[in-house]
Amino acid sequence: MSENFASSFDQLDLSKEIMQAIQKMGFQNPSPVQAKTIPVMMEGHDVIAIAPTGTGKTCAFGIPMLEYISLTDNRIQELVLAPTRELAVQIGEELQKLAAFIPQVRIAVLYGGQPISRQLNQLKRKPQIIVATPGRMLDHMQRGTARLDHVHTLVIDEADEMLKMGFVKDVCRIIEAIPTTRQFVMFSATTNQDVLTISWKYQHDPVEITIPATKENKPQITQYVIPTSREVKYDHLLYLLDSDVYSRIMIFTNTKDMCRRLSERLNKAGYETDALHGDIPQSKRNQVMTGFKRGKFPILVCTDVAARGIDVDDVEAVINFDLPTENEYYLHRIGRTGRARKHGVAFTLLCFTESVRLDEILKYMESQPTYLKFDDMGVLRNEEKEAFFDNI
Repeated sequence: MSENFASSFDQLDLSKEIMQAIQKMGFQNPSPVQAKTIPVMMEGHDVIAIAPTGTGKTCAFGIPMLEYISLTDNRIQELVLAPTRELAVQIGEELQKLAAFIPQVRIAVLYGGQPISRQLNQLKRKPQIIVATPGRMLDHMQRGTARLDHVHTLVIDEADEMLKMGFVKDVCRIIEAIPTTRQFVMFSATTNQDVLTISWKYQHDPVEITIPATKENKPQITQYVIPTSREVKYDHLLYLLDSDVYSRIMIFTNTKDMCRRLSERLNKAGYETDALHGDIPQSKRNQVMTGFKRGKFPILVCTDVAARGIDVDDVEAVINFDLPTENEYYLHRIGRTGRARKHGVAFTLLCFTESVRLDEILKYMESQPTYLKFDDMGVLRNEEKEAFFDNI
């Protein structure tokens, strides 16, 4: 097994087609997770990789998958499972870019909420690679429209989130439908008991890869906390939006109803926004995501359904209109900015009753924000932490 990790893609013995795609995508050198994972996967080992978000995991598993795919075999050879529709689409798009110079590769992306007829048309093209959410993958297995008995590589991305969302039984059923000789790779931002149990039950002597958050791969995000109240929270939000400093912003709420109402209120006030939450049909969600990525509107109001799977490199600021109910949600929300080694900013509008909850989040994050407060003139000023909590 490889022990020395490559500092350039040239050292990874990749095909001409993959090297062309990497150059077209603008990558110079492999990220740590790519340098460690690609050689191990290409040697055929099972892998359990713990790595922060935004470190290049899709290319880490996508490159080996494309390198040893059989272009003459029309059966499904490789399967990637993702917890959300948005992440599945993102992975599919990244794999298409990597396969840009291998026209024989066919990739299907399957997820709930998309018309089944469109997915059946994808499957009729006999894809060698499928990216899917667990529920829709099981649906096609039960329909007999997708057979997994020739899959040789299974990848589960964001395994911690998938298993926490209640997909344990679905994932196990899919794994058990695939030959036991397959290569099984799991990527996760954290370890939990479900991830370890799946690894112990189904992986064969997996190579463990851990990529710690370092200055190089940790997003550069400045966090600010602003005291507010329900009565003035909207006005404080407008202050941030009117600063003219940020041209692409994500605003997070805790509920679908608040997401919808806040987006509508901002639109009526003259701001260009759209909303993204679980009640929006998938076709509309795709349209909103595409519009935001292409810069058709600068402000996206969303719930945590959108916290994972949005891959927009130039989100300049994240605003927590509501403090999230889970520690991990805070991490995933602010992780939408500061991507591609750019600096990002995250603001949290904090009500008095949420101060204890914030303290729990900051302990989990092992980080300290900058505390701000509006002065008597309505201007934001820095505030010492002790004074901040004394006056909130």
